[in-house]
Amino acid sequence: MRHPLVSWDQRYVWHPFTQQAEWKRRTPIIIESARGVWLKTTDGRKLLDGNSSLWVNVWGHRKPELDRALKAQIDKIAHSTFLGLTHEPAIRLARELIAIAPSGLARVFYSDNGSTAVEVALKMAYQFWQLSGRKKKTRFVSLKEGYHGDTLGAVSVGGVDLFHQRFRDLLFKGWQASLPDAASSALRAPSPSREKANSLSGKGEGWGKAESFGDIERLITRHHSRIAAVILEPLIQGASGMRVMPRGYLKHVETVCRRHNVLLIVDEVATGFGRTGTMFAVEQENVQPDFLCVAKSLTGGYLPLAATLSTERIFRAFLGRYDEFKTFFHGHTYTANPLACAVALENLRLYKKEKLIMRLQPRIRQLCQGLAKLAQHPHVKEVRQIGLMAGIELVADKATGQPYKPAQRLGLRVCDAALERGLWLRPLGDTVVLMPPLGISKIEMDFLLRGVQSAIQYAT
Repeated sequence: MRHPLVSWDQRYVWHPFTQQAEWKRRTPIIIESARGVWLKTTDGRKLLDGNSSLWVNVWGHRKPELDRALKAQIDKIAHSTFLGLTHEPAIRLARELIAIAPSGLARVFYSDNGSTAVEVALKMAYQFWQLSGRKKKTRFVSLKEGYHGDTLGAVSVGGVDLFHQRFRDLLFKGWQASLPDAASSALRAPSPSREKANSLSGKGEGWGKAESFGDIERLITRHHSRIAAVILEPLIQGASGMRVMPRGYLKHVETVCRRHNVLLIVDEVATGFGRTGTMFAVEQENVQPDFLCVAKSLTGGYLPLAATLSTERIFRAFLGRYDEFKTFFHGHTYTANPLACAVALENLRLYKKEKLIMRLQPRIRQLCQGLAKLAQHPHVKEVRQIGLMAGIELVADKATGQPYKPAQRLGLRVCDAALERGLWLRPLGDTVVLMPPLGISKIEMDFLLRGVQSAIQYAT
């Protein structure tokens, strides 16, 4: 019997990034509950959450400590404005964020999601130069195929034409650089050790060469007097299909920015909090940005919360008398929501208590080994992975790289086949994305890898 929720969903709901004409021809999967890495549907199926509920879930669902933190905070207060007031969870969380952040970051500005964290950084960078008397520094440099969110500022520095081209007339102008090829370093399994990660400044297999990084350097050298900041996703571009940066590229960009007095914004909304194998991706090349944008895993996947971290230099430019109007006039109704901050604070405490970054390393190696086998498949063009972020790009002809026709919907067909095997995935075009919760076990990872391999074999 057809569940009434199915009819109501198709009658009243408009889903994001979803062609609704096709949605009506499919039976919606309605999630009823979840525990650990498993989702339970209203029709009784169990599905492994292979994309961490859109890249946010850390420990799995219903982590007891996070449940308790939320319940304890709701007994105190659910929400209070952060405009003109403050509260304990936000204060303590800011202190903890600065303690684990890359050196040099000193201030935390809260918002609601990844897009708003980026908007804050863009506006702060712009206003910083206005307050500093460099009024021509108004533009931004970003990377082609980059993705920073869906609000108009974030779209302006985005580079995924499928998502962004239609809105070009609404956007501010800037420059975009091409990302050098990173095929030789498509699989990276970093060390959790900051000391070991910092040693990545040497050259070895898969390292990019500075002479191949010239596109962004030429842009910055030519236009630095007009550039407010460079913004990029460190190490891996998520929404464009898990495109991996060559080793050394991130550090090179930082060096060029410093040479030409250009600010550096790193968007760690997807890569932060262990996704790449270190707490923040920038640690792997010892990069110290002017702005760090975080969201997604900040609350362990429980509640919307984001933060933009900045240096003290940036912060001090905004200080002055009331009548100078140097204030950063930006904020949201639910900025620093106490419930979200309390859960985030407990989430960070669990990272330390359970030594999550160290515990991740065997699972990263397990994923890397499993994907290396899958890379030999005749319809897998390339496998790209950093930490527990991976993309499997499918093609019709491996020898020539000829893609499948869009109408064939190969990525969706693989994910539908995975669904039949108890695995929930969501593709990016014909790239199948794997982004399991960081707390996934060895047995569950085996299930994930077997399910993906079987689904690809079946669908191709």
